[in-house]
Amino acid sequence: MKKLSLLFYFAFFSIVCNAQDISLSALLIPKELKENANAVIRNEQIVINILAVDEMVVSEKRTITILNKLGNSSAAMYQHYDNDTKITKLSAIIYDAFGKEIQKYPKGKFSDASAVDGGTLYSDSRVKYLEYTPTTYPYTLVFESEYKTSSTGFIPGWVPINRYFVAVENSEYKILNTPKIPWRKKNINFSNFNIKIEELENNITYSIKNQPAFEPENVSINFRDIAPKTIFALESFSLKGTLGNNPNWKDFGLWMHEKLLKGRDVLSPETIAIVKNMIDGVTDPIERAKLVYQYMQQKTRYISVQVGIGGWEPIAANLVDDVGYGDCKGLTNYTKALLDAADVTSYYTVVYADDKINIDKDFSSLQGNHVILNIPNNGNDIWLECTSQTMPFGFLGDFTDDRDVLVVTPEGGIIKHTASYKNEQNLQASKATIQLSENGSLTATIQKVSTGIQYDSSVGLERYSQEELIKSYKTDVWDYINNLEINKAGLENNKKTVQFTENLEVSVENFATVNETEFLFRVNVFNRNSFVPNKYKDRKLPLKIERGYKDTDDYIFKIPENYKIESLPAETALVTKFGEYKLKFNKIDETSFSYSRELFIKEGLYPKEDYEEYRNFRRTIAKLENLRIAIIKQ
Repeated sequence: MKKLSLLFYFAFFSIVCNAQDISLSALLIPKELKENANAVIRNEQIVINILAVDEMVVSEKRTITILNKLGNSSAAMYQHYDNDTKITKLSAIIYDAFGKEIQKYPKGKFSDASAVDGGTLYSDSRVKYLEYTPTTYPYTLVFESEYKTSSTGFIPGWVPINRYFVAVENSEYKILNTPKIPWRKKNINFSNFNIKIEELENNITYSIKNQPAFEPENVSINFRDIAPKTIFALESFSLKGTLGNNPNWKDFGLWMHEKLLKGRDVLSPETIAIVKNMIDGVTDPIERAKLVYQYMQQKTRYISVQVGIGGWEPIAANLVDDVGYGDCKGLTNYTKALLDAADVTSYYTVVYADDKINIDKDFSSLQGNHVILNIPNNGNDIWLECTSQTMPFGFLGDFTDDRDVLVVTPEGGIIKHTASYKNEQNLQASKATIQLSENGSLTATIQKVSTGIQYDSSVGLERYSQEELIKSYKTDVWDYINNLEINKAGLENNKKTVQFTENLEVSVENFATVNETEFLFRVNVFNRNSFVPNKYKDRKLPLKIERGYKDTDDYIFKIPENYKIESLPAETALVTKFGEYKLKFNKIDETSFSYSRELFIKEGLYPKEDYEEYRNFRRTIAKLENLRIAIIKQ
């Protein structure tokens, strides 16, 4: 009987072991890695095997435990491919909190879809992906993929910590360069991490263990500025069957010009004649460029077309001219061809758009996600965004301003810096006349004029219908004002001066608190900024004010009959390294007074020790923004 029981025990133990992997149990994750974490990378193995200048195999196996709902964004189960890339392995297995297998997904269970949005005319880029909806937490995912590609221009780098709230138990990256192709590498943000590097002649291995999760902090540097990262580039590479040369930016730019751009700037004689006729008599090259830019904007529209050499080669200029549309590459190349016909020098320029990221001037490689146009102008370069039908000539906005870019010339690549809009250049100047009524309501006429990045933030209003515009003012711009009615709204977009003007007539019921003796109201009616950054006991990251700006507000208040102004607040001025805040009141006569406010926030990077001082500055501002005064009933 005892022998039978023992056999039963071993049989049961065998079944349990086959049904689960104890090593994947969430219970085994060290406590310090769970702190502040929504997910923990248990084990990650990435191997990059460069077999030839036109052959590379990339394999990855990643085990990650998702601790809660917020961690689901880290449960990525997808693999991109295209005509140049073949997926050779793809699978996923889901385990519960104790390491018991829940579901297994072979390659055939993955969905297959285009990897671009509906605004793209054509692309061969596709993705196989898996969507899993968890029912309990934590759960563990084991994802494995491998693909083979003939394009070696993009070598996947190593980013072991890719976001906040993710801890890493173990991550390893290995790159092998069997054919000994000359290559370059760059290690970024390694100094504050315990990263192990094993480097041999033809291969390098990086690893990191037991890295706790990072928490985001208000008004701080971007996560990419603190996370460790390794990037690689071959000096000879292949991109969709086209061989490239990349020892430095000059040679890389020369390769782009010769292989991707040359011969694609041809226009028909008819179009050239149109351009010549359009600029006839205009001697200033910049004025000729303005005419060409306006012509291009009126003739074309943007649509994504990810064809050509890996999505890097533009559509030929004559084709864009025929069909009237193109992507950023095609439209930029087309505008350059038009400017050539107008005898204006311009250069195709690669940039990182949207997120403010520099092209790495010390590391040439396939970088960037957008293309703009550069017009040299005696040291005062002009930059053109060619995908917009409405952008003013020479204005970039926050999409591509203030960053290093690659300018492609016939002589090679040059790193330049785009135009920037700094501090007081980003101005919003408001003037208002406000009539207070005895019942506590108000009516007002307002004019707001915006320039710089504040122009960029406001100009989108002109695309709204009148109904959408009124809704935007009530639910977004002035969402803190109860009982607001927009009685009239007019907009003016002056592209020549790059100024956007809003003219409004508004009314607000029950704005003030009225009793038998006084009329109490907030003086900052139309531009209240009550932002106060969070308090931290132990601030870890530097303070970074990404974008400086200036707001000025000048209001004239007309008080109701039978009321008088007994006193007005004293003038206030806060002057700090982070900016300034000023308030000034002035009694005009017995029935009116003025209120002037100036808020200036200065762009800058400051040590973490300055954070509390900045927070106190913003806290004082928030208090003054809610300042109320009383007028007395006579």
